[in-house]
Amino acid sequence: MTGLETGDEAPGFCLPSQDGEEVCLESLRRRWVVLYFYPKDNTKGCTLEAIDFTMNRERIEGMGATVLGVSPDSVESHRGFCDKHGLNITLLSDPGHRVLEAYGVWRLKMMYGREFLGVVRSTFIVDPEGRIAHAWRRVRVADHVEAVIEKLAELKGA
Repeated sequence: MTGLETGDEAPGFCLPSQDGEEVCLESLRRRWVVLYFYPKDNTKGCTLEAIDFTMNRERIEGMGATVLGVSPDSVESHRGFCDKHGLNITLLSDPGHRVLEAYGVWRLKMMYGREFLGVVRSTFIVDPEGRIAHAWRRVRVADHVEAVIEKLAELKGA
């Protein structure tokens, strides 16, 4: 699905958050980053995933990692999504699909017999040196965050 493999350098980026603040991957060096890509704010699967990351944010941060969610939705959409569901994770806006394409998650999809370009739900763990430590592609929401936490603990040798 993408050319990114474990050990590859994670593509750098700077994107605006739901608060309008620019977040750059480079500024998070020396920390683990859980970078998850999702299709659309306020849809069932995306809402469940965001709530699960929010509920586990302290556990993940306690492991020295930062959670970043990325979708093509606007900053305003992200702000409303966070307010509506009490989300306390950082959501980044990529309406031009530059970062989505760099990570290979902006792909041709099919639904109800119709083809369209969209986000394939995916998660990457980026290590403190800025390399891809693990990737999940075509993520199923159920139990995914727990799998991320387990993999992060394994990667850290905890």
